[in-house]
Amino acid sequence: MGRRFGWLWAAYAVNAFGTWLAFDAFALVAILVLHASPAEVSLLTATGLAVGTAAAVPLGPWVEFRRKRPVMIAMDLTRCAALASIPVAYVLGVLGLAQLVVVSVVVSAAGIAFGAAAGAYLTSLVPAEDLLVANGRFESTNWTATVLGPPLGTAAIGLFGPVVTLAADAVSHLLSAAGLRAIGGGEPPPPARTGRSGGSGRLRRGELLEGWRYILTHPALRPLFFNTVLVNALIMATAPLLAVLMLGDLGFAPWQYGLAFGLPCLGGILGARLARPLVTRFGRHRVMRTAGTLRACWSLGLVLVGPGAGGLLLVIVVEFALITCTGVFNPVFATHRLEQVPADRTARTLAAWSVSGKTTVAALTALWGLLAGLTGPRAAIGAAGLLMLFTPLLLPRREG
Repeated sequence: MGRRFGWLWAAYAVNAFGTWLAFDAFALVAILVLHASPAEVSLLTATGLAVGTAAAVPLGPWVEFRRKRPVMIAMDLTRCAALASIPVAYVLGVLGLAQLVVVSVVVSAAGIAFGAAAGAYLTSLVPAEDLLVANGRFESTNWTATVLGPPLGTAAIGLFGPVVTLAADAVSHLLSAAGLRAIGGGEPPPPARTGRSGGSGRLRRGELLEGWRYILTHPALRPLFFNTVLVNALIMATAPLLAVLMLGDLGFAPWQYGLAFGLPCLGGILGARLARPLVTRFGRHRVMRTAGTLRACWSLGLVLVGPGAGGLLLVIVVEFALITCTGVFNPVFATHRLEQVPADRTARTLAAWSVSGKTTVAALTALWGLLAGLTGPRAAIGAAGLLMLFTPLLLPRREG
């Protein structure tokens, strides 16, 4: 794939490992250092996600009309500085909940801007015929980081203190920025802005909504948009409920809970490696539709989880099957999406997609929390599993 892609992949890898190493670090710092209440921890998580997502709305158009690699470097350095402020404040004894909220907002917004720029930059760096290979490598790297990061992070916290993973995450963004800087070479100029504000640098109202307008009027992207946003939100919304069910009602130990979600992530690596040969043999549309359908069939099985080794094995098998299908689907979907979006709308479209996904996750997580309060976590998980069975109807029926 070449030296330049190698540096981009290295930057992605160090970013992914840093992020997963610091998984749930904000909540852990709030609990262990600030002795925050459950309500304060929930407020921290919800505010960071919601405000960060809202702040990212104008960033899509802003990224669109700028060279992408400098934007990626700037977002990495922004996240590095924000995250590094927490260990500094901790050492000085001035760390507070408000700072955690502000940093989580900055990190969330900068992450969306980085992702939008990265998708657009990838299409200029990699030939179209290699996009699936590139996305497959990113997907397998992400699942590898998911397997290794959280257990290493919790071990590091136990050995070195509660803010060490945030410091490591800050360093990962610094290293990522260095890797992006090392790519070198030129980059196609960004698209020119048109209209009355073309030279003013100010965002027009229509530019803020262009990403959503393009998605919702595109016959191939519209069903994929609703499918992916809903499936990801349903999976994320039931994750805390499954934790309550396993750690509370069923009495699993924390290490068993960690095993139940760490081991199946190996399926993501397997799925990502299978994506290209499957597409070569069966075609992109067939693989995307089949994997997208299969990944919707497993979540309902979590309703049957019980205590003991049998229940633990059930969760591992269900999650492994779900994640393997997701590992196949994601790189094929990501490649298809990039090929459907013109270069002058890529950043705005990816930003709109990410903002919608994060907003839907936040909304369904809150809604399913209320449902679990009324019906219990098992019934709420079952409701999400039933709804998941209908999501394949949103997949495109024809190759676009």
